Amino acid sequence: MTYGVRMMIWAGLTFAMMNVAVKLLPSIPSSEIVFFRAMVSLILSAYFVRRKRIPFFGSNKKVLLLRGFFGTTALMLFFYTIHVLPLASAMVIHYLSPIFTALIAHFFLKERLRFSQVFFFIVSFAGIVIMKGFDERLDWLDVAAGVGAALLSGAAYNCIRKLKFSEDSQVIILYFPMVAFPITLAYTLLGPGWITPNMQELGLLILIGVLTQIAQYFLTRAYQSEMANKVAAVSNLGVIYALAIGYFLFSETYSKLTIVGMLMVVAGVIFNVMFKSKLKPTSSGR
Repeated sequence: MTYGVRMMIWAGLTFAMMNVAVKLLPSIPSSEIVFFRAMVSLILSAYFVRRKRIPFFGSNKKVLLLRGFFGTTALMLFFYTIHVLPLASAMVIHYLSPIFTALIAHFFLKERLRFSQVFFFIVSFAGIVIMKGFDERLDWLDVAAGVGAALLSGAAYNCIRKLKFSEDSQVIILYFPMVAFPITLAYTLLGPGWITPNMQELGLLILIGVLTQIAQYFLTRAYQSEMANKVAAVSNLGVIYALAIGYFLFSETYSKLTIVGMLMVVAGVIFNVMFKSKLKPTSSGR
């Protein structure tokens, strides 16, 4: 087993633990969870930027702010789906984000899209329909929130790709909590209202922020040391983690047809990533 694969496995496990912590906070609004996550991330990210002695605000502030806004909204919707949907269902729906990343890149970054990729997209979306059709726990509005989270994550990833040659990676990471902190605080106070956490809930909220930073480190190391298509395929082990955790911790079960739908979503994403990795770059370097 290569170093990159090991790092992705650890990233998946750490993200799975973070999702469990979110699931264990049903009384805390998703916006408030993102607020605490942003607070921890802001402190840690600001420390690393200062240690590298680079400007805090970057040069392409417009795209950096968009990255922060898209990422914040996506995370709020994703945490909401973890609260209201079975854990594995929420994670599988969020795995649509690479598909939306490719679609957005086609229209806004002019990256080529092949017919085979479109076919894989259709397979994944058909899987979502099958999941909804054979699982009465899935409400269309909640499924739409999950799809929206994946779409906005795709938009955030495209912003990151747009910034990769003009901004330091630590600045890009910093902009998420810089934007998320005020947005989630305002939304929580004006929308669902602030819920003061008890000591156990506060510990889980801080743990979410710490686990996210650790997972991001493992994820970065994985992509830096291994082919993207290989580690992306390994990342889909998260579905197995979610199914196991949902079954043993939250007594979540699934019908055979629902699992078929999940496998269709994951297969569509994996084959899309593998196919795209084999394409030769165009003359523009994309």
